[in-house]
Amino acid sequence: MKIVRMILIGVIFFISSSSSVLVNAQTTSDDYFAGKWNVLVEGTPSGDSNAILILKRVDGKLKGTFQSEGKVPAELTRVEEKGGEVTCYFVASGYDVYLFMEKVDENKTEGTMMDMFDAYGTRVVDEGSK
Repeated sequence: MKIVRMILIGVIFFISSSSSVLVNAQTTSDDYFAGKWNVLVEGTPSGDSNAILILKRVDGKLKGTFQSEGKVPAELTRVEEKGGEVTCYFVASGYDVYLFMEKVDENKTEGTMMDMFDAYGTRVVDEGSK
């Protein structure tokens, strides 16, 4: 009887600890990428490029725009989130382009554009909100 009781207590402990880990994993990264990001893409054929990425959570999903210097903002066609990573898809100059970013710290990201060019993102902090 003691063995059955110990097994039951072990199973209950395992289930309760697993469910709290899953809940914490879902809530920690939900809105990390939401906001305005200054993105530097290095080494493109036309040189380094600065852009503004704006992501907003709408109906539980990220949506937004990507705007290179001096160009019209491109609407994101798709955004994929996975843990501390996000991939943003959009059309630029007639080409399907994607930007992959992963969390570095609370206000910085690193990644690539099209798996060819290094990309670095810095969160734009609104001075009025401090």
